Amino acid sequence: MEATSPVLLLKLLDCLSVRSRVIAENIANAGTPHYRPLRIKFEDALKAAAPAGDAAVAAVQPVIERGPARPGGTELRLDLELASAASTSGRYGTVVELLNRQLQLDELAISGGHNT
Repeated sequence: MEATSPVLLLKLLDCLSVRSRVIAENIANAGTPHYRPLRIKFEDALKAAAPAGDAAVAAVQPVIERGPARPGGTELRLDLELASAASTSGRYGTVVELLNRQLQLDELAISGGHNT
C-alpha cells in the first residue's frame, strides 16, 4: 500500500469542509426564487498537485462558482443537494479514518512496536 501524505489528507478535509458549507448554503436557499446554487471544485487540482509533493498540495485552493442561470425556474434540486451532503459527510469520515490509521502507524513506528 502506498503511503498517502498527511498534508494531502488534511487538505482534502479542508476542501470537504468547504464543500459542506457550500451545500448548506444551497440548502438554506432552496426556496429562494432564481437562486443559482454554488458549486465547488478541488478534486482535479488535488490530483494534479499530489505527485508534485506537499508544498504543491498545500497551495491548492478550492474554487467556488455560481451555477449557470436557467430560464424560467429554480436551478436547485434539494434532493441532489441532500445526496451531495450525505456523500460529502461519508467522504469526510473516510478521510478522517485514513488519517487516524496513518497516525497510528507512525506512532507504532516511533515506539518501535511497543505499546506505551
